[in-house]
Amino acid sequence: MKIRPISGFPEWLPEQRLVEQALLDEVRRNFELFGFRPVETRVVEPLERLAHKGSTDKEIYVIRRLHAEPDDTDDSLGLHFDLTVPFARYTLENRGQLAFPFKRYQIQKVWRGERPQEGRYREFYQADIDVIGQDSLPICFEAEMPLLVHAITSALPLPPVRVHVGHRKVLEGFYRGLGIDEIAPVLRIVDKLAKIGADEVRALLVKEAGLTAERAEQCLRLSQLRGGPEVIEAIRGLGVEHELLEVGLGELHEVLRAASELPPGTVVADLGIARGLDYYTGTVYEAFLQGMESIGAICSGGRYDNLADAGESVRFPGVGVSLGITRLLGPLFRRNALVATRRTPTCVLVVLDKEETRARSQGVATKLRSRGIATEVFHAAKKYGDQIKYADKLGIPFVWFPGGDDGAGKVRDIRSGEQVEADASTWEPPAEDLRPRVLAGPGAGAAR
Repeated sequence: MKIRPISGFPEWLPEQRLVEQALLDEVRRNFELFGFRPVETRVVEPLERLAHKGSTDKEIYVIRRLHAEPDDTDDSLGLHFDLTVPFARYTLENRGQLAFPFKRYQIQKVWRGERPQEGRYREFYQADIDVIGQDSLPICFEAEMPLLVHAITSALPLPPVRVHVGHRKVLEGFYRGLGIDEIAPVLRIVDKLAKIGADEVRALLVKEAGLTAERAEQCLRLSQLRGGPEVIEAIRGLGVEHELLEVGLGELHEVLRAASELPPGTVVADLGIARGLDYYTGTVYEAFLQGMESIGAICSGGRYDNLADAGESVRFPGVGVSLGITRLLGPLFRRNALVATRRTPTCVLVVLDKEETRARSQGVATKLRSRGIATEVFHAAKKYGDQIKYADKLGIPFVWFPGGDDGAGKVRDIRSGEQVEADASTWEPPAEDLRPRVLAGPGAGAAR
């Protein structure tokens, strides 16, 4: 059978997987630094739940057994297409055992049945954080999200990331102040501004949303506003008034004020962002790699008040963002913009001079491993030159030549050729060589 790749299901080379793991570790570390706790949910959910809040059936992979009986109900299950919907269900099921506000992080694969293209996959890693409250949730959590996104993306040699912040209350309040009653169609059209341009948005607002030309123009003016805190007054300057608009402007100001501690331009107000999913009700976020905006947002999310609802007596509002790990890495790998310093975790290769002394080489490896130094013993008693070539091919920085059964020997840095006497019980590699590091690759400039 001929082997063919399946589009949309990426498989990285080992050195790329090392980069991915380093990013996942950095994401996890920062999530925990901000006080988030780990959760993992099942990968399947009932289709009725997956398709409940603004999602589309065409994005969902349905689960069905090959030899299912005609009355089998497995086809009522689907693979989750994000982590927020399963988390809402998880929260409701476990609410009696959780402390609120509940700050959770979740890093898992998700599946979407959409057309693969650059930055879009059918199977990909997603890293989510959500804060969910009981009955209420303070605005401070919405203000914290851009700070965390910046902490994660600035910890690795990525192109600069800019977080665009919009606000559904600002948009809805503005539209209602104009006398628009049907808000959802206007939000969906405005959210397409970056993709289809102002002229097309203006035309769709009139044709599909049924707005007058004057109202469509006002909506377009709002959606084109970008910048820092000065955007608040620019919105008021458009001359539209509504109570909900004022609430939204106050909340947007709090988010921008918190972001003032970050480098200028890291967070910008962007009233062209509405986010298509129906459950967002407040602040919304989209983060882009600067210079690579064409791949779309690598991180997005927002505030939701109605996603997790236990009935009339209790509500669980929340706010969260999702970082597309695979979406971020795929384009960077293709541009050779992010690389590992070597192709293997191994720091030391212990040579094997003959099969009879394998135990001596293994003893050295055991001592090094016991102190956290990744070590492998060469698989065959070949010429030293061949063994060194193997190390060089994988980027293993050190080769160990055993000198006796006590762990003594000589260790060579194959990059410089420097060789010194060493004891496996005490020798330490330089800190920068202990693990593979992630660096900007030769294509990093082009990526920017």
